[in-house]
Amino acid sequence: MPRPRLRRALRCAFAALVPLALLGAMSGSAQAAPRAAWPEPVPVVSHIDTSDPVVFITLDDGWNHDPAAARLLLDRRVPASLFLLPGAYSYDSGYFHTLLDHGRSRIENHTVNHPDLTGLDAAGQKTEACGARDAQLKEFGDGPRLLRPPYGTYDANTRTVARACGAKALVTWTYDLTTWGGWTPQAPRLKAGDIILLHFNDTVEQDLRRALDLAEAAGLTPAPLREYVPE
Repeated sequence: MPRPRLRRALRCAFAALVPLALLGAMSGSAQAAPRAAWPEPVPVVSHIDTSDPVVFITLDDGWNHDPAAARLLLDRRVPASLFLLPGAYSYDSGYFHTLLDHGRSRIENHTVNHPDLTGLDAAGQKTEACGARDAQLKEFGDGPRLLRPPYGTYDANTRTVARACGAKALVTWTYDLTTWGGWTPQAPRLKAGDIILLHFNDTVEQDLRRALDLAEAAGLTPAPLREYVPE
């Protein structure tokens, strides 16, 4: 074959091989980034879509260990979701062990230090959420499956970090019935699937009793929130 024709043949062969090489490189890059490194964002739940006549009682933080509130939860067999801070149970974990061991409450995630998560990057949010999960596993032997972002604020990072730290949903609320500074919120007309927010503050027992009375008046029964949030 004359030399010019040989060069043209080689150029054509090389041109045909380049797209295949590029495709292989792109496939290799995609395989190098495992799917597990990019968790799917969790849903955000403020109300459960259900026809069951149920309502969901949630309590945040955990600083006030009121024995009257504990007795009410135990006597009424309330399946409360307790979104606790590790520091709030570190000095008296027995209070919450009693609620878990003898009642129907479950411990959920509320971060380590109660920051506004939108002010942190993904790494900072992961430290807060996974740190609280690890502390609860160590103390209670039960990992949280729900994450309540402090102040109810979150961003796109929060939703993926929640999944990475073992949560299946971010949970906010339908109604906040906490009494703050002597101010009692107006009583809502509860509906099936509503999520009620309370806090372990100095009015926790009266706030809890009020929430249970409102649920009863609406023909609703407290139910375990974790079981109603899909995987």
